[in-house]
Amino acid sequence: MATLLFTYELQRRLSAAGSSVIAVAAHPGYSATNLQNAGPQMPGSKLMIALNNFANGSIAQSAAMGALPTLCAAAAPEVQGGDYIGPGGFAEFWGYPKKVGSNAHSRDEAVAARLFEESERLTGAQFALKQNAKVWTAGGR
Repeated sequence: MATLLFTYELQRRLSAAGSSVIAVAAHPGYSATNLQNAGPQMPGSKLMIALNNFANGSIAQSAAMGALPTLCAAAAPEVQGGDYIGPGGFAEFWGYPKKVGSNAHSRDEAVAARLFEESERLTGAQFALKQNAKVWTAGGR
């Protein structure tokens, strides 16, 4: 949710500054990686590890397919600022990349602005977007 809020707010700020840079979000769907086992391994849940291994082998798409939405978001010429790219198959679990939707909470402009400003405050980075800039710059305090 935070990633979507931040991406949409960054795109609004880029657009307001007249920048040609775009902000795009992507998600991999359900991809067979070791990430599903990282959590259960910490508390040592052998049952969860076994279930995750079963699901990765029978339900999940490959890690390579999971990487496609990110590649599409970064390089596909039809992608526009503020797009959200994910797998186009059942429940966005798997499939080839396409533009997907996000819920109304991710589009809350007031929350997104607060998150953006708090991110700047906590990191010390200021995203100084200049009018008609071709790129944005981030400068520390």
